[in-house]
Amino acid sequence: MNSRAEVGSECQIHSTSVVPMRAIQTIIACWLLAAVPGLAWSGAVASPPDGSTQPTAIRFSFDRPVNASAALFVVAMTDGLFTAERLAVTTNIAENSPEAIARVASGASDLAIVDLNALIRFRSQGAAPPVKAVFVLFNKAPYAIVARKSRGIHVLSDLEGKTLGMADGDLSAHLWPALVRDNGIKVSTIKLSRISSAVREPMLSAGQVDAVTGFSYQSAVNLRDRGVPADDLVVLRFSDYGCEAYGFAVIVNPAFADAQGEAVKRFVRALIAGTNLTIRDEGHAIDEVLTQMDEGSRDLELARLHAVLRDNIQTEEVWRNGLGGVDPARLERSIDQVGEDFKLAHRPSAADIFDDRFLPPRGDRLIN
Repeated sequence: MNSRAEVGSECQIHSTSVVPMRAIQTIIACWLLAAVPGLAWSGAVASPPDGSTQPTAIRFSFDRPVNASAALFVVAMTDGLFTAERLAVTTNIAENSPEAIARVASGASDLAIVDLNALIRFRSQGAAPPVKAVFVLFNKAPYAIVARKSRGIHVLSDLEGKTLGMADGDLSAHLWPALVRDNGIKVSTIKLSRISSAVREPMLSAGQVDAVTGFSYQSAVNLRDRGVPADDLVVLRFSDYGCEAYGFAVIVNPAFADAQGEAVKRFVRALIAGTNLTIRDEGHAIDEVLTQMDEGSRDLELARLHAVLRDNIQTEEVWRNGLGGVDPARLERSIDQVGEDFKLAHRPSAADIFDDRFLPPRGDRLIN
């Protein structure tokens, strides 16, 4: 599903308690196509509350078309949370995480949302620019195996003797070696079928494979939409079988971070506010997401968002330590897990991957 990009289209900016209505004086720009290739939509920019400070311009990249998993960003945009932080955010859409990382590394974008494990692979290149993550959105990676119970699969070990469809470019494939090793799975008994991501759900639905790798909130929800009974599906989340990987995170261009550190902090604050608003009112968040999509089912996207919040964002670690941060020891272990499949030429450390300077104190990051 693609996000909408129509010249001259209008958006509705909703007031919140964060921004009094009297503070939003004039809409300067809304829904404009920019010169950056792949721009999908841009946020409304209002005059700063004090009328004295110009908003900081930020170019932000999504690593895939907008759906429910991007709800907190959409809410931060449409509910005026970036405006409240004196930020003028415009967005563009990359093909995937590696491309979004490349845009940030080159300076074409200032920030982006990417798979943190793709960043680990990028930073393992000796001459890679020192791009770092500043906010982890998915405390647990969404990697999963989605299977049919009717094919005899209920737990991970049931994959032995079965056919597993693994999509080209699927980042979960790089955590597969560590997963099977840590769980004593006889990988030689599993037939791996390399498939296109476009046919992943259709092939499982048609019974051409017994299971597929993918994102837990993506494939499982899509399969139910294709008519596969929910009680015939089992979602084997990598995180339930010892995978310690974090998921999607916001990364920043190092030069921008040095020059506009306060703007990065304000961006993170807006995302935390957007996350809390999304958690409190999933229905509102999805209504806003649907305005950014060419097509979309409210029921489907609501189910997707509920799965994301439950499985990837509202984890025990986040309830305990707050949104956005990492456990350095866990991140170190996850780097080793990534390196089992992708031989890291220069193994990055946790400090090479995550920079906590832009996070608010723990008390300001707790879910409320």
